[in-house]
Amino acid sequence: MYNYSEFDRAFLAERNAQFRAQVARRIDGSLTEDEFKPLRLMNGLYLQLHAYMLRVAIPYGTLNSAQMRQLAYLAERWDKGYGHFTTRQNIQYNWPKLSDVPDMLDALAEVGLHAIQTSGNTIRNVTADHFAGAAADELSDPRPVAELIRQWSTDHPEFQFLPRKFKIAITGSPNDRAVTRAHDIGLRMVARDGETGFEVIVGGGLGRTPMIGQVIRPFLPRGDLLPYLEAIVSVYNLLGRRDNKYKARIKITVHENGIDTIRALVEERFETLRTAFNGADQALLAQIAPQFAAPDFVAKSLNAYEVAYATDPVFRAWADTNLTAHRQADHAIVSISLKAHGATPGDATADQMRVMADLAATYAYDELRISHEQNVILPHVARADLPAVHAALKAAGLATANIGLISDIIACPGMDYCALATARSIPIAQEIAVHFDALKLEHDIGPLKIKISGCINACGHHHVGHIGILGLDRAGVENYQITLGGDGTEDAVIGERAGPGFAADDLLPAIERLIRAYLDLREGREETFLEAYRRLGVAPFKAALYPEAQGRHAA
Repeated sequence: MYNYSEFDRAFLAERNAQFRAQVARRIDGSLTEDEFKPLRLMNGLYLQLHAYMLRVAIPYGTLNSAQMRQLAYLAERWDKGYGHFTTRQNIQYNWPKLSDVPDMLDALAEVGLHAIQTSGNTIRNVTADHFAGAAADELSDPRPVAELIRQWSTDHPEFQFLPRKFKIAITGSPNDRAVTRAHDIGLRMVARDGETGFEVIVGGGLGRTPMIGQVIRPFLPRGDLLPYLEAIVSVYNLLGRRDNKYKARIKITVHENGIDTIRALVEERFETLRTAFNGADQALLAQIAPQFAAPDFVAKSLNAYEVAYATDPVFRAWADTNLTAHRQADHAIVSISLKAHGATPGDATADQMRVMADLAATYAYDELRISHEQNVILPHVARADLPAVHAALKAAGLATANIGLISDIIACPGMDYCALATARSIPIAQEIAVHFDALKLEHDIGPLKIKISGCINACGHHHVGHIGILGLDRAGVENYQITLGGDGTEDAVIGERAGPGFAADDLLPAIERLIRAYLDLREGREETFLEAYRRLGVAPFKAALYPEAQGRHAA
């Protein structure tokens, strides 16, 4: 993984010193909150419902054990003993004191972490496939390119005051695990005539106007990436609307102008920029790439794994759901669920972070990943070591065998924390997880993605959930809309709203009716909820959600 240079360290030290002085002026009253707000947002500091919140970037979701231990230290030293991992591969601290934030930023800098551009109308943390560098289906590791984009976009003088926030995601696999089509720019590595390049997607995004991105370039050579990205953002910076923040994202720019017009403008700008880069970006990439070389994998006997899998049903259930094929057959990718039944999705205590750090150092070549699905990944684990890893996770309350199942729910913080939220998300996720665990149905149900947002900003990605739940305020009462059939993969589609919303007390029974209808309608255990929905359409699922409407029609 990337190691900070002396330039990086000096840059962070200067930025942190500047912010320390700004915080001091806010505390002594020299700065008003209105004056302080843009300064704190540039450093990832929000004012939430009850307290400040610090959002820390985990670039392209990659950490080492020292960084994870430092995140644990921050949680214990300056927060309430836990952190919250987000859908943007960040970690959030929900309870810091303003006076402590400069010390937190300095502590992060010690291990090459920061909170720069985790907020504001700028290019945010670049996200990537959480199995990058390990997946058996991967064409190429996207992380060196993601690091190149991070360096290019950080404090870019032209792009610090864009019309709205701007998000980039990248994947090196044909199986899209980075939700690239729901980003302002999505990059998918593809091969053509033996050359690896990028399919470039623009204009995706969720929120109050959800849109799936459109392909602006089916194949872009790797050497042209940065000037092409700069061309896209330059065109958006010029055309993007600043008169209405709800119409300021690039998805609206593409929609209002048309993809052909945007493409023509981008290509024109690209031709101007292409020569200006003069190969400097490729020279930098050549320096970055070796730092992402694969570990020296150690071959070990599979006997311990095979014995555990054959004799221990708890281990076998965990292995069946939480392991993914690695490019080395004698290794596996381990997904650590932060979705224990009844827990807050994405939360990890300081002790749990230290356990994961220790496991990474001992068994995973000192690497971890954070997924946009709010889980933690050990990307490289010898199968021989999996029984020991499982035992340690079990002791720490981290061995829930539910990756990809109904209780592996994405949920935003909702009204428990967020000043923008109009309904609760966390309690809804907890109720669903606990309920279906009690019914002992989730393994029978199989792969199913439920995503919950507490407002129309859609931080819980509900639009691309197989079952999406959107919490809204209806005359002071929480009301939950259900969408069906969403998908965040390479076949991305926005879910269809099923009908009227449900009161909080009525939501769980409605979800159970929906699931039981699926179990009755599927052609076999191998047919997933999403496959059944695509085969049958919305009608039978809508009938299950609203049986009283069917009764009225029958009468």
